Amino acid sequence: MFKSMTAFARARKTVNGKDITAEIKSVNNRYLDCTVKISRMYSFLEDKIKQYVQANGISRGKLEIYINVDTLEQDGVEIALDTAYAKSYIEALYKLRDTFGLTDDITVCKIASNRDIFNVKKPEDDIEGDWQDIKEVLDIALAEFLERRRIEGENLLRNIREKIENIKGFVAQIAENSERDTKEYASKLEERIVKFLDDKSIQIDESRILTEVAIFADKIAIDEELVRLDSHFGAFEDIVASPEPAGRKLDFLVQEMNRETNTIGSKASNASTAHLVVNIKNELEKIREQIQNIE
Repeated sequence: MFKSMTAFARARKTVNGKDITAEIKSVNNRYLDCTVKISRMYSFLEDKIKQYVQANGISRGKLEIYINVDTLEQDGVEIALDTAYAKSYIEALYKLRDTFGLTDDITVCKIASNRDIFNVKKPEDDIEGDWQDIKEVLDIALAEFLERRRIEGENLLRNIREKIENIKGFVAQIAENSERDTKEYASKLEERIVKFLDDKSIQIDESRILTEVAIFADKIAIDEELVRLDSHFGAFEDIVASPEPAGRKLDFLVQEMNRETNTIGSKASNASTAHLVVNIKNELEKIREQIQNIE
């Protein structure tokens, strides 16, 4: 299944007296690396959010999930001052002022803007309710996030398919060149022998020519490489049709295609085939770059 690892989504909703904002963004990453930033009062939900997101089919990418909860109305909430933290914070502000000769505008309002100086305590029986409230908004953002990954994945697949078709065309031309090269070699070999002997009365050893042609044909034979490439094209379709994440499998498949192409290039006996090999490698490199965006 083709899903892009790059996407962004945001949702905001008021639920049970809470103004909740959920943002999800991701970029490419070899493995799943999920970071959750949430209001301190709800930090106990970090692991639960990570597990929930992963359970919704996200297996790769560097994810950043931001959850902000502003309590508009809620009974039983107690706010206490973290005296030790506040003392250290104020001392740090004074040091910053004195070190750099800054204007002294350290006020209660300025200090209070740092929410970490407050400890918010809430009734234990609200924990599950809080999760359900946050989950309601997270689900909205997550649905949009997954849809954007799917759409971008379809765009990537369309682009990669075009390049695969280009490669198939180049491979077909290489196959034609290979068959023609063997025939042309036999003809040119006989011409060179006749020219070298320069005596039409001497009979040419046809069996020897056939032997030389067979040696040459074996040397430039690319039948096995062409068969394996065709097999790789089939494997590409299988991976695309599978519901499993495609990124890692496609990365390996492109490496194998590149390996066969290099072998064909080493056996190339004419400029046309060498040029076609370069074209294939160019398309494979473009595919490899696109695959880095696929989960």
